[in-house]
Amino acid sequence: MGGARVRSRAPMVGEAGVPGNGTGPDLLPGMWSCGGRRRRRILGAVFLVLMAAVVERRLNLSDMVPVRLRGRVLGLQAKDTQFLLEERPFRILGGSLHYFRIPREYWKDRLMKMKACGLNTVTTYVPWNLHEAIRGKFDFSGNLDLHWLLQDPEMQLRTTYRGFTEAVDNYFDRLIPQVVPLQYKYGGPIIAVQVENEYGSYAQDPSYMTYIKMALTSRKIVEMLMTSDNHDGLVSGTVDGALATINFQKLDTAIMVFLSTDQRNKMPKMVMEYWTGWFDSWGGLHHVFDADDMVQTVGKVIKLGASINLYMFHGGTNFGFLNGAQHSNEYKSTITSYDYDAVLTESGDYTSKFFKLRQLFTDILETPLPAPPVISSKASYGAILIQQYVSLWEVLPSLVQPVKSEHPVNMENLPVNDGNGQAFGYTLYETVIPGGGILHSYDHIRDRAQVFVNMRYIGHLDYSTQELAVPNGQGYRQLRLLVENCGRVNYGEHLNDQRKGLIGDISLNKTSLRNFKIYSLEMKPSFMESLRGFTPWSAVPDSAVGPAFFRGTLQVQHLPQDTFLKLEGWEKGVVFVNGQNLGRYWKIGPQETLYLPGTWLQEGHNEIIVFEERSAGRILQSTDLPFLGKVQYVS
Repeated sequence: MGGARVRSRAPMVGEAGVPGNGTGPDLLPGMWSCGGRRRRRILGAVFLVLMAAVVERRLNLSDMVPVRLRGRVLGLQAKDTQFLLEERPFRILGGSLHYFRIPREYWKDRLMKMKACGLNTVTTYVPWNLHEAIRGKFDFSGNLDLHWLLQDPEMQLRTTYRGFTEAVDNYFDRLIPQVVPLQYKYGGPIIAVQVENEYGSYAQDPSYMTYIKMALTSRKIVEMLMTSDNHDGLVSGTVDGALATINFQKLDTAIMVFLSTDQRNKMPKMVMEYWTGWFDSWGGLHHVFDADDMVQTVGKVIKLGASINLYMFHGGTNFGFLNGAQHSNEYKSTITSYDYDAVLTESGDYTSKFFKLRQLFTDILETPLPAPPVISSKASYGAILIQQYVSLWEVLPSLVQPVKSEHPVNMENLPVNDGNGQAFGYTLYETVIPGGGILHSYDHIRDRAQVFVNMRYIGHLDYSTQELAVPNGQGYRQLRLLVENCGRVNYGEHLNDQRKGLIGDISLNKTSLRNFKIYSLEMKPSFMESLRGFTPWSAVPDSAVGPAFFRGTLQVQHLPQDTFLKLEGWEKGVVFVNGQNLGRYWKIGPQETLYLPGTWLQEGHNEIIVFEERSAGRILQSTDLPFLGKVQYVS
């Protein structure tokens, strides 16, 4: 296949997502990108990678350059209105996959399906927040928050603010040397690097784009540079020396004319993100984009002579706490599934979009395409009985050392993780109150808090609910706020406002509360390992309530297969299988099942642990079909 593109942008704080929040295109740990859309954005640099190099070789950095690619020196060029690759006309037909949203064992399968669809280029994000979760400690292994940036109260993300550029420079000093030998001119698969992603939606610093471009070129990035924006961002999201590209879902020929005019009709046109579907938010509906409308638009773009990249070809899953959020008129957290109504489903199965696109590309290319790989079987393992539980209040003294502080401390500034703060999960704030009254948050809850007096649940606080009645009682009692980071915003003007936990004072009867014990509950693998060994776990009572951990066993008799977990009767929480965090569930929907990859299962016993915030069920149901909720068609 054709090539790999790198989209580079300086780091944003997000989830990988991301997203809250995102970074660029490439499927291997050796390909990086920075950016993403309002879906899940993390930071990094984005690359387009030659698909043939990826699918024919092992998926690791040391084995990414086949002999037949060595000796090529011209790379991707723009001549008049077309791309050239080694001086031959080249139409980019690309697709986006995010390696951190796909189990490593499935990368090759997804790439082979992309090739069978007729695409020649793959794009991916490279999440800075996963590769440098702790300042100065880099990890490019396995499946791979950058939230330590937010410890600086003056931090200005995606600007030339010194604290931000120093962090970018340190990251690029480690990242770019791994990228340089993978560039096309050095025999590798990377044909282009994206300087930033949709910077026009933010655009707080006119010097920033030039800084990022120089940060790349000064570190020996020699391939074509690009930018990527929607129509409104084109004016302020570009930089001299980089090809401007466009993002959209509905084709407006005026957009393409504007793009041509902006580049004086002397550059090839590229749709960097053609949105094949859309992401979903908790409490909303599942977005679906008509397959025929999608394919017709792809055909029109190609007839206009433009190149195109499908965002997403395969969305995957926001495993763990990496779902991210959006905030335009109101805050909305993104669901766990990143199915996106993409060309492949969340679990990698074909959709009608795949076969319609395959036919379109077959007609255009006039050459036979590889046969589509056989899809993997899905299993229905039946009911999983929950047999044991332990209350959060029971495990806290043994597993978590509290931080004592007179004032509330936001999640990122807690003195945990070697001084890097807490990135994801929950934070518990405890203090003592003398009586009842009105508890007021002053909009300092980020993002949602369950409130308890001693161990009794009395309600919740969030963006819309900022007052809560605390019942009267005798003597001094414990007030507990279990605050959840529901996902960081990854797009638009709220990027600098993503500190989580309690970000300021809360009051009871207009008196600010003081003297807190603060427990960091990221639920990392080390915490879950300690929880497994905690004794005693108890038999589940008839009316068990959270916050608590519930444990059961999934029995697999033969070769493990992908499945989906349905949590009917449960309210809100997180599911862990053999230590892997599958992500969040919430009864408000739209998503009703969690994807469980077969590669994370084993023959025999598989441990299921559910952290339920409020109302627990007694079983989980394993099914061979996903259910992502009631549909809303994107128009």
